[in-house]
Amino acid sequence: MKRLTILDLQKKKDQKEKLVAVTAYDATFASLVDDAVDVVLVGDSLGMVIQGHENTLSVSLDDMVYHTKAVNRKLTHAHLVVDMPFLTYQVSKEKAVQNAGTLLKAGAQSVKVEGGVEICETVCTLTKLGIPVMGHVGLTPQSVHQLGGFRVQGKESYQKDQLIRDAKHLEEAGAYAVVLESIPQDLAQEITHRLKIPTIGIGAGVYCDGQVLVIYDLLGMDPQFQPKFLKRYANLSETIQAAVQTYAREVREEKFPTEEHSFH
Repeated sequence: MKRLTILDLQKKKDQKEKLVAVTAYDATFASLVDDAVDVVLVGDSLGMVIQGHENTLSVSLDDMVYHTKAVNRKLTHAHLVVDMPFLTYQVSKEKAVQNAGTLLKAGAQSVKVEGGVEICETVCTLTKLGIPVMGHVGLTPQSVHQLGGFRVQGKESYQKDQLIRDAKHLEEAGAYAVVLESIPQDLAQEITHRLKIPTIGIGAGVYCDGQVLVIYDLLGMDPQFQPKFLKRYANLSETIQAAVQTYAREVREEKFPTEEHSFH
């Protein structure tokens, strides 16, 4: 099966076909979601979801390379985009090129960077060198301290104007798509209307060209994580806990393993 490219994703927007993206971090989940989605994102959110940190800032390039390789081994259909972690693209354009190249060598088909006008020169440099870039505006988790936490962005008129400019400048710099995170629905609608490239929303309402959720979140694996934008399509936290409790009880009661599970 042919892997989807950035041209395929653009075609879907042009034909008004919604894009489906999920964030995944390992080979098992990659194989499970591959046929159903258009895009798999290896997100630096792994710092929170996998590593247990409070934010994404501690994630290293080596972390992203490791998880990119794992996910890439099992994808045959979905496009693979990978987050560039904090300080791997902000320091200089030269470092950004080197680090993005490392992720492409690990299996990424494109990279994602956070920010607007301030990173457009870097986006332009990367795309001119043949490295596809997805932008990300609105709530940008790598700026969590500057934003004062994980808060909805773009409620004030000056913020709306800035986010529109950011998205437009990213398009002009060569980005092939833009993630819109945690912004009002009407603002996401306006940005989507103004851009020729696809918008992918998370907490940005129905009018984006596509949607992305973290696989752990949509499967309900963390009962404590309950943001407004999240819809759980399963409740695996209860299923997993019940299964492990049953397993533990059967081991203690010597009901497992049985003859059926033993070699002779």
